[in-house]
Amino acid sequence: MSIFHVITMVGGLALFLYGMHILGEGLSKLSGGRLEAVLEKMTDHPLKGVLLGAAVTAVIQSSSATTVMVVGFVNSGIMQLRQAVGIIMGANVGTTVTSWILSLSGLESDHIFVRMLKPENFAPLLAMTGVIFLMFRKTERKTVRGNILLGFAILMMGMDTMSSAVKPLRDVPEFTGMFASFSHPVAGMTAGTVLTAVIQSSSASVGILQALCSTGAVPYSAVLPIIMGQNIGTCVTALLSSVGASTNARRAAFLHLYFNLIGTVVFMAGFYVLHYFVPFGFLEQPATAFGIAFVHSCFNIASTVILLPFTGGLVKLACISIPGKKEDAVGELPKELEALSNMDKRFLDNPSFALRQCRKTAQAMLALACGTFRGALELLFDYSEERVERVKKLEDYVDRYEEAIIDYMFHLGLNPLSEADVKELSVMQHSVGNMERIADYSLGIAINRSKMEIKELEFSKEAEEELRGCGEIVLELMRHIIVYWEEADTLAADSALQLEMELSRNKRKIMKNHRERLKRGNCSVDLGFLLADILLGFEKAAEHCIRIADDAYTVSSE
Repeated sequence: MSIFHVITMVGGLALFLYGMHILGEGLSKLSGGRLEAVLEKMTDHPLKGVLLGAAVTAVIQSSSATTVMVVGFVNSGIMQLRQAVGIIMGANVGTTVTSWILSLSGLESDHIFVRMLKPENFAPLLAMTGVIFLMFRKTERKTVRGNILLGFAILMMGMDTMSSAVKPLRDVPEFTGMFASFSHPVAGMTAGTVLTAVIQSSSASVGILQALCSTGAVPYSAVLPIIMGQNIGTCVTALLSSVGASTNARRAAFLHLYFNLIGTVVFMAGFYVLHYFVPFGFLEQPATAFGIAFVHSCFNIASTVILLPFTGGLVKLACISIPGKKEDAVGELPKELEALSNMDKRFLDNPSFALRQCRKTAQAMLALACGTFRGALELLFDYSEERVERVKKLEDYVDRYEEAIIDYMFHLGLNPLSEADVKELSVMQHSVGNMERIADYSLGIAINRSKMEIKELEFSKEAEEELRGCGEIVLELMRHIIVYWEEADTLAADSALQLEMELSRNKRKIMKNHRERLKRGNCSVDLGFLLADILLGFEKAAEHCIRIADDAYTVSSE
C-alpha cells in the first residue's frame, strides 16, 4: 500500500465525516425541532419511549444527539429519569439504520435496479440533484433539501473512496495481523471504544469498519467485539454533556453507559458460551458490510429486548452510582423561575428546538410580567408593605428572565439558523424587551401607591372606581395578548386593539373628571400628579402589550 493510498483513504474519511455532518445538520433543520418537541412530551410507557427514540434517531442520524437531548431534558426537569431509559434504548436501535444504508455498497447484481442502489451509481445523481436545488433555490426549504441530498452523496462517495483506498491492505500482513489480534474480545472492544470515543459517533465508526471490511481481510471474529466496543464508546458524548449538570442528568448519562455495558457483557457472554458448545464457523469468514449491519442491529435489538423489563433496576443502579437526594434542575428555583430550566445549553446543538424552548420561556416571562401588573393593580386598592415587596420581587424575576433569555438567544445566534428562525430570534428579542417594560411600569405604579401612603393621600371613591375600570381593561388586554402569543389568534389581536382604544378614552375621561374635582376642592394637586403617573403606567403597559402582539403577528405571518 503506497502513500497515495493513504492520502486517498484520509480524503475519503474526511468526505465521509463531512457528509455525515451535513446530512445530520440538514435533517435537523428540516425537522425544525419538531421531533425533539415530541420527545419532550414523552409518556411514562418505556415501550413507547423505545419506539420514539428509535424513530427520532433514525431521522436525525445520531444516537449521541438524541442521548444528549435526553440528558438536557432530565437536567431541565422536563423529563423524569424513568422516562429517559426507553428513549436511550430506542436511540441505540435507531442508529443502526445508518449501517444498513451504508451496507448498500456491498450489493452485487447485474440487474439495473439493484445496481442503481449501489452508492457509486446513485450518489452522483443525488449530488447533482442537491446542487440543482442549491443553485436554483427559491425557498430555504429547498436549500435544506439540497444540503441533505448533497450531504448524503458526499457521505456515500467518501465511503466508496475509503473502500477503494484500503483494498490493497488485504495483502499487507501487518493489517491482517492487527485484526487477528482484535479477535480477542477485550482487545476488540477496546479498539471499538477508543475509535468511537474519539470521533464521537458510533454510526461513523461503524461506517469506517464497513469500509475496512471491503478488503476481505477482516473476519467476523474481530468485527463482533469491535462493534460491542463502539456501542460503549458512544456513551462518552453523553457523559461529557452531563458534566456540571444536575444529579438526575448525570444519572441519565450513566443510564446510557450501563445499558450499553450490561448489554455488551450479557450479549458477549451468551454468544461466546454458546460458541464454546456449538462453534460458529462464520466467525473466521471475511466480514461484509451487510454482515456488520446485521450484527450491529442484532446486538442493539437484543440488548433492548433483554433489558427493557429491567428499566427500574437500571434507574436504581444509576442512582446508586450518582448518590444524592432526588432532585431536578428546577428544585432550587422559585416557582416563578422554573421556566428558565427550559433553556438548557445542551439544546443549542439543535438550534430550531432551542428556539422553541426559548419561546416557551418567553411565554412564561410574559405571564409573569402580566402577573406583576395584576399585583400592582391590587395594591392600588388594598395597600400593604407585603404587597409592595411582592411586586418588587416579581419585577426582579422578570428582569432575571430577560437577562437569561437574552444571553441564551445570543449563544443561539452563534449557531447556523434558518431564515425563519433568524427572523423569529430577532423578533423575540424585541418582545422580551417589551415584556420587561410591562413589569417596569407595573413597579412604577406600586411605587406611586407607596408615595400616596407616605403622604397620607387617598383617592375618592369615584376616582377609585374609575381606576379600577381602567385596570380591568388592561388586564383583559393582557389576557388577549397571552392567548395571541400562544396561538396567534387574530380575534385576540383585534380585541386587544379595541381594548387599547377604550383605555385611551377612559384615561381622558378620568383626567377630565379629576380636573372637575380639583376645581371643586375635592382633590389635591399632589394626588393629581400621582393619578397621572398611574394612568401613564396603565397606558404604557398597554402599549407594550400591543407591541408584543405586533411581534407575534410578524412571526406567525411568515
